[in-house]
Amino acid sequence: MAENEIAELVEETAPPEEGEQLDEENRLKPEFVDAVIGALAVGDEGRAYDLVEPLHPADLADLFELLQPDQRRALARAITDLMTGEVIAELNDYVRDGMIEALPHAAVAGIAEQLDTDDAVQLIEDLEPEDQRAILAQMEPEDRAAIESALAYPEETAGRLMQRELVAVPEHMTVGDLIDYMREHEELPTEFWEIFVVDHKHHPLGSCALSWILRAPRHIALSDVMKRDQTLIPVGMDQEEVALRFQKYGLISAAVVDESGRLVGQLTVDDIVHIISEEAGEDALLMSGAGEGDINEPIRDAYSARVRWLVANLGTALIASLIIAMFGAAIEKLVALAILMPIVASIGGNAGTQTMAVSVRALAMNQLTRSNTRRIIWRELRVALLNGATIAALIGVATALIFSPLLGGVIALAVVINIITAGLAGVAVPVLFDRMGQDPAVASSVFVTMITDSMGFFAFLGLAVASGLVG
Repeated sequence: MAENEIAELVEETAPPEEGEQLDEENRLKPEFVDAVIGALAVGDEGRAYDLVEPLHPADLADLFELLQPDQRRALARAITDLMTGEVIAELNDYVRDGMIEALPHAAVAGIAEQLDTDDAVQLIEDLEPEDQRAILAQMEPEDRAAIESALAYPEETAGRLMQRELVAVPEHMTVGDLIDYMREHEELPTEFWEIFVVDHKHHPLGSCALSWILRAPRHIALSDVMKRDQTLIPVGMDQEEVALRFQKYGLISAAVVDESGRLVGQLTVDDIVHIISEEAGEDALLMSGAGEGDINEPIRDAYSARVRWLVANLGTALIASLIIAMFGAAIEKLVALAILMPIVASIGGNAGTQTMAVSVRALAMNQLTRSNTRRIIWRELRVALLNGATIAALIGVATALIFSPLLGGVIALAVVINIITAGLAGVAVPVLFDRMGQDPAVASSVFVTMITDSMGFFAFLGLAVASGLVG
């Protein structure tokens, strides 16, 4: 973009009046982003500041992700006082890491102290150990101890994700005592929805929603209004299992307990929404072999994540090619075989992908377990048989009309065989990976595709030879 065009665009895009907020339609439109880039390009930091000041922290984080690395640094310099912990917490992992590395340790420590424990941990957990130690050394002892405790737990567990900030009170309190306590203690969390009632050993006995507290008379004891039936989350529980519990029981928040049953933190539904979104996207990308699939991921990392699965696909494709080569003479005699055999393989591949997607999801949702594996396999085989019969009838009739009835019968039978094989492989392969302790979403597609392609070619060409179509 020419310098005069930049200046013109910056001039045309006026910042909102004081007190006015950008409406949804104008946030991060190309014209707005170009105006910010233009202001940075001509060194007009004041203009850039005025343009982005009304943005919500999440929108400001999105703006950073739309910029080039050098533009991100320029914008960060221009809006230093707007770079709050809320903005940093909303940034994409790769963008955030780049921003954090460019900031002094004291600045990162200051940002971390603004955040809840779980967000602060996410901010620094991927940094080099020496950088972590330097940042923690700059923090207040209480904040440092909370983060160090969280980092001691394995990644993607409740202990790493939980917030230490919560309200826990003894059961002998009355509703009035609790209200007075919350009003008098300024160090309580800024936002919370549930109050945990604990015994003298800090074991959770129950919980009280704020709505219950506000509606109950002051003289009522907490033990009379609290909900004793709780869903407690062990500190070492995997985040996927945590998300399943929140979904299954409709939780807003839940207490996290350590090995001795002591209350050590809480998880809230906003954390779980993030986990569900992250896990769903991760599984979809793993099934495609695209690695993390992040557009901000370094090119070398993206290359190394994707190329190994392409190499694996090359190997499986060679197996299918060898099967075709076995029937090379038959294909030369009857060109129709070459025309039709990709149809058999393609339909089988699609059927396998459908079954595999259902199986991987069922495994992730704990709906497919050792206790019902046989029933699920039998179910999918019946579905495959019905699908195979339907598709076989269509392709068989069409082939009979265009080529010959015998060839129509051959391709119909081959389609049925391949779709049934696809149904079996679509369940068996993910289950096998799961039993081996591997993520079933990672490599299932490679092996299911290999099985359906190979079986499709072998069944179709083998039946064609066996039926006497090729003399």
